[in-house]
Amino acid sequence: MHDATEHTERTPLAALVAPAVESTGLHFEAATVGGEPNQLVLTVVVDHADGTAGLDLDEVAEVALAISAALDAAGADLPELGIEPYQLEVSSPGVERPLTEPRHWRRNVGRLVTVEVRPDDGPSPSPTTSPTASTEASAPTPTGRLTGRIQSADEAGVVLVPVKPGAKKGMSAKIGDPVRHDYGRLGPATVQVELTRGGGSAADEELNSEA
Repeated sequence: MHDATEHTERTPLAALVAPAVESTGLHFEAATVGGEPNQLVLTVVVDHADGTAGLDLDEVAEVALAISAALDAAGADLPELGIEPYQLEVSSPGVERPLTEPRHWRRNVGRLVTVEVRPDDGPSPSPTTSPTASTEASAPTPTGRLTGRIQSADEAGVVLVPVKPGAKKGMSAKIGDPVRHDYGRLGPATVQVELTRGGGSAADEELNSEA
C-alpha cells in the first residue's frame, strides 16, 4: 500500500490545487468537477495527514482561502473548468471511502471495519514489536471476511480486534483477541456505521480485550 497522491501522476487540476492544500498542513485527497454548464462545482477533498481528529471549521475555511488564491493566481482559463464560473466546495472523506492506504487505517483507529483477509502465500514476517506483540504473534490469523475494530495501525500493517455480533438480538458481541495483519493480505476495508455505541464503552472494551 502507498499514498496514491504522492506516487502517481496528478491531473493538471490536482497539480494546481494540491500544493495549496498542502501549504495549510492538510492532505490533498482529490479534486473533481461536477454540476452543469455555467453552474460548475469544484469539489476538493482534504484530510488530516495523520491522527484521528476530524476537520474543524477554521481548517476548512483556511484551506478554502488557500485554494481560491491558487486558482485566482492561475488565471481565467483553468484545467477542467475553463473560463466558466464555478463554486468551490471543500469536504473531508466520508465513511464510504474504502481504507486502502496505511494513512487511511491510522485515521480510523477505534472504528469498526469489515475487510477481506487473503490467505498467506508464504512465511509472514515477524510482527512489529509492540506492547501487545506476544498476543498478536500467538493469535491465529483468520482468512475470509472479517469484522473487527482497529486497535492500532502503522506503515506495515494493522491490529484488528475481531467482533462477532451476538447470536441473538440483544446479546453482547463476542470479542476476540487482537490479531496483526500485513496490508498485503488485506483488501479495501469498509468502515461500519455504528448507530449506538453506549457512550464508547463497547469500543473501549473491544480495543482493550487483551487486558
